[in-house]
Formats: sequence, C-alpha cells, structure tokens
Amino acid sequence: MSPVTQYAQTNPFTPVFGKVPAVMAGRENIIADMVDAFEGNGSSPDLCSIFTGVRGTGKTALLTYLGYRAQQAGWIVADTVASKGMLEDLLQRVRASAAHLVDTKPKAKLKSVTISQLGGISWDTPDGQQDNWRTQITALLDELAKTDTGIVFSVDEVNGNLDEMVQLVSTFQLLVRESRKVALLMAGLPFQVSSLLSGKTTSFLRRAARHELGSIPAYEVKEAFRLTVEEGGKKIPSDALQAAADAIDGFPFMFQLVGYRSWNASRDSEEISSESVGKGIEIATEELAARVYDATLAELSRGDIEFLLAMNPDGTPTERDAIMERTGRNGNWTSTYRRRLLEAGVLAEPRQGVYSFSLPGFAEYVNEHARQ
Repeated sequence: MSPVTQYAQTNPFTPVFGKVPAVMAGRENIIADMVDAFEGNGSSPDLCSIFTGVRGTGKTALLTYLGYRAQQAGWIVADTVASKGMLEDLLQRVRASAAHLVDTKPKAKLKSVTISQLGGISWDTPDGQQDNWRTQITALLDELAKTDTGIVFSVDEVNGNLDEMVQLVSTFQLLVRESRKVALLMAGLPFQVSSLLSGKTTSFLRRAARHELGSIPAYEVKEAFRLTVEEGGKKIPSDALQAAADAIDGFPFMFQLVGYRSWNASRDSEEISSESVGKGIEIATEELAARVYDATLAELSRGDIEFLLAMNPDGTPTERDAIMERTGRNGNWTSTYRRRLLEAGVLAEPRQGVYSFSLPGFAEYVNEHARQ
C-alpha cells in the first residue's frame, strides 16, 4: 500500500456514538479507578458505578472500553441497553461469554429405570423449567466462583421507569449482600439517572459511585487530538491544533467530528493544515446540531426553553436575578426550571445563583432555533 493510499484510508477519528476512540481523552482517572476495582478483591465501591452526561459526552464509548478492561482482568461481561427483554439479553450474554468456563446446557434428570428384556432408562429434561432470573444468574455465579470469575452487568441508556431495570438493580443488591463477585455499570442521561435513583426499590444506588462526564480540559483536548492525528500517520501544526481545540471546546463528540472531517479535508496530504481544520469545523458544526442539539431541544418543555432564552445569548454565565427580570417570573418558577435543566444536563451552575450552558454552542443554537 502506498503512503498516499494509507493517508486516505486510515482516519483514526470515530464520530460514531458508542465506538471507542483511539485516545480516551479526559477519562484517565475514571479508567484507572475502574481498572483497580476490576483487579482488586471485589470489594471496591466502584464496582457499582453510574456514568451520567448529556448526549455526546462519551458515556457509551466509556462503558464499552471499561468492558474490555474488565475482560482483560478476568471478568465475564454482559452488556445491554435498558429496554424490554434486557434481563433475558443479559442472561444470554453471560451464558455465551462463560461457555468456556461452565457448562451452560440444561441438565437432564433421571426419571425412571425399566427392567425388562431390553431394559430402558427414561430422562426428564428441564426444558420447561421456569426459574426466575435471580435463580438462573445465581446458578451461573456458583459455577463461575469455582474459577474466581465474576460478572459485570453493563447497562446503557438507563430508564428508571422500566420494570426490568428496577428488577436488575434489586437483584444486584441481593447478590452483593450474598458476597457474590458482581459489578454493575450503568450510563444514561442525567434526568433518567435521577428517575432511577428516586425509586423506593432502587434507593441503594444513591450510594453508588457517580461519575459525571463533563467537558475535557483544553490542554487534554490538544494533547489527545495531536496523539490521535500522529497515531493515524499524519502531523498537525500548532495553529491548526489550536483552532481545532477552540472549536471542540471540551466536548467529546465534537472532538471526534472535528477530527474526522479535518482528516478527510486534508485528503492525501501528510499534514492537517489550518485550512483543512477550518473546513472540518464547518462541517462538524452542522453535524453536531443535527445529531445532538436537535434531539436535546426536542426534549425540552416550553418552560425550559423560556428559561434558556432568558440566559445570555452569547453563552456567558447568567445570574439568577437577570433571568427573573427578563422573564418576569418569580423565584419558585426559576427554581423549578433550574432544577429541571440541571437534571437534563443542559444547564450548569458554576457557582450558586449563576448558570451557564453545559453544551458548547448550544446557546447560539437555542437562540436561533427556539425563537422560530
């Protein structure tokens, strides 16, 4: 393969939801803590962890990566999305992944022995047996315990209103009480996680390790972007790197979009120039709106939008009194929608009574599209 062809075919950026990027920028501390938990004696509080963040903050990619690291540490990993049938899906994933360690086939039981000229043996198979989910998982854990192997349940897009999600959490609590070697990793949007934590039967999750996946520091963005480019076989000058970092503004999905489009814009060149980055930023900005902002705005109520439109349109922090003055609303109304927007992950409160947009560029998007 010629160098020119290689440059055109090895784009190292991954603007696909859930795909593990070449460099896990800004998540090193979380990963280190989780790897320590996987390699420990099974008593780490991080073995029950919840990852929250708005769309595009890398929740799914992180879950996927942590699953890889858990497997490397000797765990069986079963991953699913919170939806109808998730418990059966998890059970099947465990059986498939543990097939090399345990016999997961149903066992036949001796029913009767017939003494005759030919003789005969009758077997009763348990195909119709209807053990509940906890019983079936416990049986697998009994077998896996013989090789000191545990199970990691990994659930994306948590939904506190889903009965099977509640059943999983309740069963996990019982397994922990029985000192089983299990871990539960969950990821979801902030308001869905809040809904799950507010349930009476899932209240123990309030003691779980919470990891809020926010913005990546600027210096880490630059370093990770440079490393990703170089691992792909190209170079990027400092001015182009700075332009890319400014546009990314710490947002993981924008990191992948800008990188992917900038790489493609450089075509067969060995370097990603400032011109290529500029083209990449232009396309990436449009994609971000279509793939993240549109869905986020669609979930907001009229009151949510009224609150956001009362914030500073340039995205700078806004004081609570300014919002009350601009909307003509009282403190109770302001507090209600502040809480809603914080839970949705759209709003941040860098200091008490001062609010800012948690999504880079969302202020401009709201003011352009929500007024229509």
